[in-house]
Amino acid sequence: MAETKKIKTALVSVFHKDGLEELLAKLNEEGVKFLSTGGTQAFIEGLGYDCQKVEEVTTYPSILGGRVKTLHPKIFGGILARRDNDSDKEQMASYDIPAIDLVIVDLYPFEQTVAEGAVEQDIIEKIDIGGISLIRAGAKNFNDVVIVPSKAEYGILLDILKKNGAKTTRDERKMFAERAFGVSSHYDTAIHQWFEGK
Repeated sequence: MAETKKIKTALVSVFHKDGLEELLAKLNEEGVKFLSTGGTQAFIEGLGYDCQKVEEVTTYPSILGGRVKTLHPKIFGGILARRDNDSDKEQMASYDIPAIDLVIVDLYPFEQTVAEGAVEQDIIEKIDIGGISLIRAGAKNFNDVVIVPSKAEYGILLDILKKNGAKTTRDERKMFAERAFGVSSHYDTAIHQWFEGK
């Protein structure tokens, strides 16, 4: 299994767009293709970069008021597929699943929404499903995938890109995975505490 992996395709789906421009510029310069949803896709195209819609891959629109956008086998298959596994590679080819090498995502602002004294329904809508699933999938498959789970990691990835181009080592991907599980653990703890407090 190759230690160093090249980033060819990035799935970018973020709630907060601030701080993303420099990272996207460097990825674009390195020839990385973008795949995205809704507002993030419009943001990427607004910067002048080509960006494929997730809906073009899944053939499904964003549904249920945006509750379901990325939750699809073609997206999660592209993240979770083991690149050195012959069976996985055959299934990717059979089901036309694109390999996704980098996932840049953040989560709905659950804690902020609670702190602002929002009503229960608004708080519940800020429980992220797709984002947290993308984080866990990317982190699980760190052998092949880079997961950037919040804007706190933008600078870390940017430094790697500036130094090595669109390539990462296994140790770097594992470091991102560790940070990703830290993000998901904190998020789920906050949600659990809110329910417990109810």
